Amino acid sequence: MDGLGQIRRVVTGHDAGGRAVVLRDEIDPHKRVRPGRGSVSRLLWVTRESPALAVADDAAEGFAGTAPPARGSVLRIVDFPPFTDAEIAQFDMNYLAGEHGGAADGFHRPSSHPFMHRTASVDYGLVLIGEIEMKLDEDWVLLRAGDVVVQRATNHAWVNRSGAFCRIAFVLLDAASAEL
Repeated sequence: MDGLGQIRRVVTGHDAGGRAVVLRDEIDPHKRVRPGRGSVSRLLWVTRESPALAVADDAAEGFAGTAPPARGSVLRIVDFPPFTDAEIAQFDMNYLAGEHGGAADGFHRPSSHPFMHRTASVDYGLVLIGEIEMKLDEDWVLLRAGDVVVQRATNHAWVNRSGAFCRIAFVLLDAASAEL
């Protein structure tokens, strides 16, 4: 399964004469597919400092984890497959935390949902296709194509019960949080 299809990444820069040019034009340069009907995550760009250097190369090469680097950012597009409640119940309660390195990657290990996690970041999420529910500690929020969520280091899970894939673009910015 490959989610909703490929993502093309075009990276611009300058040639030796200072003219704007395309440096890279590629499909899914850093794609990760979870086994089975799992999600498809495409890491599209990573910065390692803020303000970012406009001439810095692709820091996504060799990058592991979910949270952005200290003082950095991450651009990722994720395709979430649909799951029934019965299928979700089969996951270990620490599923995502274990897959992403637990506390070392900023993941919180709660017991309320196997997909629950949080990172020390401010995240901008734009639902591009489909719909998905965002579970917080006590609340559920239904998000549809065109909706935007701003997460501020909050504990959350993405739960897709829609019957079809959902695609979300995420920008994660490293953040300090007294709550983490």
